[in-house]
Amino acid sequence: MTETGQDPRQTEEDLAPESLEATGRPEAEDEETEVHHDREFIQQVHTAVREEDAERAYDLVSDLHAADVADLLQVLPSAQRVSFIGLLGERLDPDVLIEVEGAAQDDLYEHMSNELIADAVTELEADDAVYVLEELGEEDREEVLRALAADDRVAIEESLSFPEESAGRLMSRDFVSLPEFWTVGQTIDFLRSEDEDIPADFYDIFVVDPGHRAVGTVPLSRVMRSQRHVTIGSIMDTDPHLVKVTADQEEVAYQFSKYHLISAAVVDDSQRLVGVVTVDDIVEVIGDEAQEDILALAGVGEESGVNENFMEVTKSRFFWLFVNLGTAVLASAVIGLFDATIEQMVALAILMPIVASMGGNAGTQTMTVAVRAIATKELSRTNALRVVNREMMAALVNGILLAIVSGVLAWAWFGDLVLGGIFAFAMVFNMFVAGLSGVLIPMTLNKAGVDPAIASSVFVTTITDVVGFFAFLGIAAIVLL
Repeated sequence: MTETGQDPRQTEEDLAPESLEATGRPEAEDEETEVHHDREFIQQVHTAVREEDAERAYDLVSDLHAADVADLLQVLPSAQRVSFIGLLGERLDPDVLIEVEGAAQDDLYEHMSNELIADAVTELEADDAVYVLEELGEEDREEVLRALAADDRVAIEESLSFPEESAGRLMSRDFVSLPEFWTVGQTIDFLRSEDEDIPADFYDIFVVDPGHRAVGTVPLSRVMRSQRHVTIGSIMDTDPHLVKVTADQEEVAYQFSKYHLISAAVVDDSQRLVGVVTVDDIVEVIGDEAQEDILALAGVGEESGVNENFMEVTKSRFFWLFVNLGTAVLASAVIGLFDATIEQMVALAILMPIVASMGGNAGTQTMTVAVRAIATKELSRTNALRVVNREMMAALVNGILLAIVSGVLAWAWFGDLVLGGIFAFAMVFNMFVAGLSGVLIPMTLNKAGVDPAIASSVFVTTITDVVGFFAFLGIAAIVLL
């Protein structure tokens, strides 16, 4: 039963406005259907654009979450997207600017006037405002900054002075900091006041010394459960988790995940409190970093989303396809060394792709685990030798088991026991090399300062192809011919 004593079924009916049908939005029973998947809704957007009906366009999205509006913009064709943005004009929710991505973001930022962007930025949180401005071109950014109030401009410019993808770019400057001698009663009264500097949402209160250095934290829940006469210093956690303002956002995300943080204080080189990073920002960072690594492992860039135009997709994929062409030529050159051998025994040409393919798959498995372990800091110098030994043993055992199966298969297929043995030995050797290279290559690249997610696959595939072909054809040339 609800607190008001109402019948829950009656409450649900009251909460299902008939206006949903009137505006063309998904009905209540389709509540879980995402707006950009609703064909009828999209059709009504097309109609509003075609008829240049600004009121209709606004009515269609006025009650939607900014993320849903962003999804809508991303599925519209570019021409209709631009028209729809023009119809919404200054009534576009400012939060859409931080939700939209890819080509839709380019269209939105390009076709919104800098004056409107400046108005939107003033309504955003500091970290969100920084995100919007860093996506603009240099001239547009300067124009938007000039249109901001002096206080906002100074704060944003200072954030932009920090390295990209750092805690300084990620942090919010809206936080609550108090001296440790304040009582719980004073704190509650302050938080209930109409002070404009008090953020709308926060999780922790940061306790600072006279030099504004963070000396502790107090969860808001603990304040509410303590007696009014108790001092903040007596209930604070004296070992606050501090993040340097220049720390990489991936490192910050790792700390949040490891220590189960809700928020963390951001400090400068003098340990003075300058901002706060909250878990909602970290969730987005974790998603972005995971997406970046997945795309990098496949050799595609961040511009390879399904809503990007074909030119961006083509450019982002061409480089690694070109590199793969070079590695394929190298593997073919190895085969070319044994052309006479292959001519004399056609069975070699049939079996050799299997050796290379199995090695490539084994190497990719190990490489994927290693790249993830490096990203999550599970793999380091302290346990590297143990991990390498484990991967070597796993590759060797799998190689032997598969070699037995494949060797018997080759023997039965071609009726040649020696050929089956050579095939089995090449399989074991290539699987072992694949497992070893799958872990050593990411570790080496990481130590050299190169992102292992981007470059590992090319090297691992090249090694397994070259070694597989060379081992199989080389032994066959010696033993059989």
